[in-house]
Amino acid sequence: MLGRTLREVSAALKQGQITPTELCQKCLSLIKKTKFLNAYITVSEEVALKQAEESEKRYKNGQSLGDLDGIPIAVKDNFSTSGIETTCASNMLKGYIPPYNATVVQKLLDQGALLMGKTNLDEFAMGSGSTDGVFGPVKNPWSYSKQYREKRKQNPHSKNEDSDWLITGGSSGGSAAAVSAFTCYAALGSDTGGSTRNPAAHCGLVGFKPSYGLVSRHGLIPLVNSMDVPGILTRCVDDAAIVLGALAGPDPRDSTTVHDPINKPFMLPSLADVSKLCIGIPKEYLVPELSSEVQSLWSKAADLFESEGAKVIEVSLPHTSYSIVCYHVLCTSEVASNMARFDGLQYGHRCDIDVSTEAMYAATRREGFNDVVRGRILSGNYFLLKENYENYFVKAQKVRRLIANDFVNVFNSGVDVLLTPTTLSEAVPYLEFIKEDNRTRSSQDDIFTQAVNMAGLPAVSIPVALSNQGLPIGLQFIGRAFCDQQLLTVAKWFEKQVEFPVIQLQELMDDCSAVLENEKLASVSLKQ
Repeated sequence: MLGRTLREVSAALKQGQITPTELCQKCLSLIKKTKFLNAYITVSEEVALKQAEESEKRYKNGQSLGDLDGIPIAVKDNFSTSGIETTCASNMLKGYIPPYNATVVQKLLDQGALLMGKTNLDEFAMGSGSTDGVFGPVKNPWSYSKQYREKRKQNPHSKNEDSDWLITGGSSGGSAAAVSAFTCYAALGSDTGGSTRNPAAHCGLVGFKPSYGLVSRHGLIPLVNSMDVPGILTRCVDDAAIVLGALAGPDPRDSTTVHDPINKPFMLPSLADVSKLCIGIPKEYLVPELSSEVQSLWSKAADLFESEGAKVIEVSLPHTSYSIVCYHVLCTSEVASNMARFDGLQYGHRCDIDVSTEAMYAATRREGFNDVVRGRILSGNYFLLKENYENYFVKAQKVRRLIANDFVNVFNSGVDVLLTPTTLSEAVPYLEFIKEDNRTRSSQDDIFTQAVNMAGLPAVSIPVALSNQGLPIGLQFIGRAFCDQQLLTVAKWFEKQVEFPVIQLQELMDDCSAVLENEKLASVSLKQ
């Protein structure tokens, strides 16, 4: 049951094959068994069991709230949850318990979802590996998969398995690990520059970033207000669509939300004919750092669309090369502004120094923030200085507009969807990942995803195949603004064509057959 899709489990609940309480207990048991992955910061066992009990009563009375009723979900620990500690993986917010739920959390609970817990991340979502949080790094479940272990045994130069585990990607790595390890059926992440799509690619999941304004940000502790979007992590595209249907819509507490263009209940139509589609391949995304395996799969995916009658053309996004620098200036500038609220006076950590208010501010922020957060605050304040504002912040905003216009021009030329890599390579070992500093890692790992956030477009990462090392590789589809349904429909068609195997975690599962029954057997394999 744990290896089934959200939709399948929802049907099983409605048919009485399993109760919400039994399902909840199975997930809680697996959370304990996989504690070493460090996917969760807080496990809300009592809350989840109480919610399961209420869900069970509704099912008995024939009053199910919908597809999410009784479904275990997890939430990244930068979304406010009423009565449950919300830390952002930082000393600054240790012990902070919000008095309200984020809108997206409340919407899931209103649909009957079971909150299993809060997931790990990079501190304040600043990172691309889920390695820089105060609670320690998240381990990728694929490090312990049968597929990866068998490949390692064939390599005579492989190192100690216990120390050579893989990163999940970030910053929503805890949410990705939680879904990948079967401890829940869907999880919320946040996506500012790729923080949902990046870990989805490394953990063999679907990672969806909705159009900016489609889903409320109220209650999401902000990193970059103008780019932050709640993201969705699931095992298949249909499941992501179900969650999106529950989340999308205007929110009076978030002025950036727009009228909901999604027809509820949100069901993705099957795309029988792709011959009318035009797929764009951005030539600027073919960078020297791109691994040969990812490049090969990208090319084969384009060939797959072409062989089915779709028009596949090379397109240009000429300002792509400026996106990393532009993103850094805008991101750190907004970070400097957002982090100013953490002063030790209103909530969160407060130091013991009482010599002066200024000394208390300084000591509180030194103790509460890690080096990464403090570094971004310093950079942002530098860019916002009166003498630098025009040369850095204003120029970056102008470049952002050019980047957004590049996408507009491509889509206006007749392109329906863009096809790109999600990451440069497969997941790398933790010891290799930490050789580079946080800023370098983020700029490298988010090279294909940052521009989407600056343009406010929807994008989704789809797992395509396993690498020669037995690890997932994902490709990204980018759609027109607020054409999320069209994007997911194309992604669903593609998902059905590729043969992506389910992770095999026999050592962690009591009954692995439950997982393997969901093995995707497809008509086309890009690895052939």
